[in-house]
Amino acid sequence: MTRQLAERPEDVPATFAERFNSGDTEAVAEMYESGAVFVPEPGTALTGQDLHAANGRFMGLGLPITVRPRHVYTTGDVALLIVDWVIDGTDRDGGPVHIEGTATDVARRGQDGRWRYVIDSPFGVRPDTPAA
Repeated sequence: MTRQLAERPEDVPATFAERFNSGDTEAVAEMYESGAVFVPEPGTALTGQDLHAANGRFMGLGLPITVRPRHVYTTGDVALLIVDWVIDGTDRDGGPVHIEGTATDVARRGQDGRWRYVIDSPFGVRPDTPAA
């Protein structure tokens, strides 16, 4: 059974990871508000079906995500989440995979009391250009 959506902002990353690791793309889609933005790489902001398709590509690797919240700052119904994460292992074709980042995410408490992503920027602290 899939974990319910988070009742506290600090639980959003663990809820996301559990749903991601379940392989259930619809469960992951429920983590996002309508109109939410997903930034799969710096400079690319996706919404709607494009957002869900991009998440599906990460999930399609068939590898678990591990999350470690670093900071959670909340004011009223809005929270800023800074989360270290990693996807590591061997993909379905036998190739090595190592993707990691520090997400800069914004979540909002909905009318149902549950927290969902408004902005999910998994590489939020990565520079737009490589360091010289």
